[in-house]
Amino acid sequence: MAEDYKRVWTACLDVIKDTLGPENRKAYDTWFLPIVPIQLDGNTLIVQVPSPFFYEWLEEHYVDLLKRVIRMQLGPGAMLKYSIVMDQTIPSEPLRTTLPSSHNRRTTENPLADLPVNINKDNVREIPNPFVIPGMQKQRIPSQLSPNYTLENFVEGDCNRLARSAGYAVAERPGTTSFNPLLLHSNVGLGKTHLANAIGMKTKELNPDKKVLYVTSEQFMQQYAEAGRAGTTNDFIHFYELIDVLIVDDIQFWAGKAQKTQEAFFHIFNHLHQRNCQIIITSDKAPSDLQGLEPRLLSRLKWGLNADLQAPDVDTRKAILRQKLQNDGIDMADDIIEYIAYNINTNVRELEGALISLIAQSSLNRKQITLDLTKQMIDKYIQSSTREITIEYIQKVVCDSLNLPVDSIQQTSRKREIVQARQLSMYFAKKITKSSLAAIGMQCGNKDHATVLHACKTIENLRQTDRHIRSLVDELEKKLAE
Repeated sequence: MAEDYKRVWTACLDVIKDTLGPENRKAYDTWFLPIVPIQLDGNTLIVQVPSPFFYEWLEEHYVDLLKRVIRMQLGPGAMLKYSIVMDQTIPSEPLRTTLPSSHNRRTTENPLADLPVNINKDNVREIPNPFVIPGMQKQRIPSQLSPNYTLENFVEGDCNRLARSAGYAVAERPGTTSFNPLLLHSNVGLGKTHLANAIGMKTKELNPDKKVLYVTSEQFMQQYAEAGRAGTTNDFIHFYELIDVLIVDDIQFWAGKAQKTQEAFFHIFNHLHQRNCQIIITSDKAPSDLQGLEPRLLSRLKWGLNADLQAPDVDTRKAILRQKLQNDGIDMADDIIEYIAYNINTNVRELEGALISLIAQSSLNRKQITLDLTKQMIDKYIQSSTREITIEYIQKVVCDSLNLPVDSIQQTSRKREIVQARQLSMYFAKKITKSSLAAIGMQCGNKDHATVLHACKTIENLRQTDRHIRSLVDELEKKLAE
């Protein structure tokens, strides 16, 4: 009769699989196939599970199902014991019941009622990828933060002082300040990702017990889509609701799409905020300019502090260059640093890129870095750097030429001049930017892609037949090329 426990558990699995059905096959494979029956003592079945978390998950989500199938096989007085495999390198707490042949296991008795079980938090092993098994309350979750981005190497200036000060306050007391959520917004290359990471790193340093997680908006969206396909959306949401400090980078990528992702994040946001957990979000626009996000999500983004990062002034640019040179152990004359700082004034990313190019030019050609070499390299760098033209910039150029306010494009008015401005903006946005038709339409009055295509055809036809429109289009092309 030694094999009776295997027969009993196999019969239980058949019922569980049938009960869950094909639509929950992944849940069955994840939570029941890893269970190993190891002993049957009267009407008590002992099974082995791989971790304390695994046991807690079964108790929280499947206790009624287990109760039913065990009692179907062993009668109304059936009991279940879990043997939890522990890491042998970690000392475990005293066990209430121990299997004689398994010194690295502990067993937890469960008469299939909701009995509390104390599990030592120190006895859990780190899982490298937090998205493998969602809902881990007691696992050490990798933060996905970059250790290179810290508050210490984030150069403070008038352009970012408010954002940096708020970030430090958040790191000291996450979730308990009025800066929740903290929304950092700026144009590209001005340090919002660096600052968001730095806040997360400082939070971990000052509050080591906090679970901090950095995730890009695209990663979040992809994970949600995969959870939807796997039928584990609730697990996905439950996992994020366990985070103490959640950092979501570049939320503007959800604009005009990812409606279900936005809805999931809305619920996660509410849950975290109610638990006084800290939420940090970055965007390339202020909330008032984020078109295409759910209105109720936008309202949440306005609850805390919206801190913008401006383009650094020349003194800040020089400080950034000096710090990078110091980090790399490179000496450079002040006049060279000043020349770079005065001539590269767009964003920090291009400033650092110019410096790296100069150092590479000197190293590869074995030339000393002089002011003349710097002037030659920087002039070429500026000429080769292409200015990114955004849909917003196109709208401004078009509206300025037609003497219209920029926000008129977002209106539903059918006035001829407003319709024309909207169509011209769509035409140039499709021609110049890499934005999708849906994104263009969303930013031009919340129109669909068919309307964008119609607008482009209309402008192209008018350009061939209407001298006034042809002249206007040519003039706008010159302005946008400047």
